[in-house]
Amino acid sequence: MGHQRVSDGRFAASGLRSGSQLPLAMVSEGQTATVARVRGAQDLRQHMAEMGFVQGAEVKVVSCVNGDVVVSVKGATLALNRDMAMRIVTC
Repeated sequence: MGHQRVSDGRFAASGLRSGSQLPLAMVSEGQTATVARVRGAQDLRQHMAEMGFVQGAEVKVVSCVNGDVVVSVKGATLALNRDMAMRIVTC
């Protein structure tokens, strides 16, 4: 499909075809992805935007364990649980 399965069973964001989307929770450690959108209620989307998760922002996955991620976005390092990381759609 446009996603590359890596050794631990997750999918790598690199090599995605144009238009392919993947939740941030599934982006491999060390990979950089671009935020396409954030799913959820308006107040949640606003909160995530205030933390830097806006359309077009580049997000680097620093660490990932069971979908929980530590990411670098707009100069800040943040930790997100799997639920929040699944709401951030990347391309």
